[in-house]
Amino acid sequence: MRKPPGNLDAWSAYQRGLWHFSKGTPDDNALAEGFFQQAIDLDPSFAGGYTGLAYAQTRTAGMYGRRRLSEIENSTLALARRTVSLDSNDAEARTCFGEQLLVRRGDYRGALAEIESALAISPNLANAHGALGAVLMWSGEPRKGRAALEKSIRFDPRNPNLNLRLVDITISHYLSREYDAAVEAGKRGIRSFPDHSNQYRWLAAALGQVGRIEEAKEVLAKAIAMAPAAFDMFVRRRVPWHRPEDHAHMLEGLRKAGWREE
Repeated sequence: MRKPPGNLDAWSAYQRGLWHFSKGTPDDNALAEGFFQQAIDLDPSFAGGYTGLAYAQTRTAGMYGRRRLSEIENSTLALARRTVSLDSNDAEARTCFGEQLLVRRGDYRGALAEIESALAISPNLANAHGALGAVLMWSGEPRKGRAALEKSIRFDPRNPNLNLRLVDITISHYLSREYDAAVEAGKRGIRSFPDHSNQYRWLAAALGQVGRIEEAKEVLAKAIAMAPAAFDMFVRRRVPWHRPEDHAHMLEGLRKAGWREE
């Protein structure tokens, strides 16, 4: 049902972008952005280039702190809208648009509607189940969200968004106050993606909650050192998709881990 690209070089650039995006490192993500932009330049009617670039730009800001979310807000939402306008039957495009509504605006209902449309088009789409899990988790249903996240990983264990799904599973345990499980999930995520700074932050909070303070302090120091701008964005401020009570819950764990507001 998806419209094929009109230029096979654009498809090749898109695939190379996905490969780098899946690595989950800052340098690979920068390369992914370049390949996705190349796909757009080669074939402006190919939706995949726009979805890839939207995801990569969001990761650059949200996980590595190399750019502020506010700098890319209009860009990523416009990219996601463009994908849907190019091909309304592209489930990946609708998933991307739903995730951007969540990240940019904290619009849980709007995000859920887009993702449900994506699943109606493609019921086994791993990205759509992962996005559904994130929306459920951040809107106050972390256990239901985790079930969708786990389904996403079962459907596609090598999905380019795997590092995000793994940290979301850690968060879902934390928000459910299953702190020991959050610690184990966080450590599993770090073994797979050691450059993902968000995983360290939630692991530090979970370790603080279970009283493993010395270990928590070490992990917290890594979280700050790896991506100080991202840490500032998520901790000292509240991003749109964090409910106030979830943000306060995260801060509670980080304070137990030794973090002090300056």
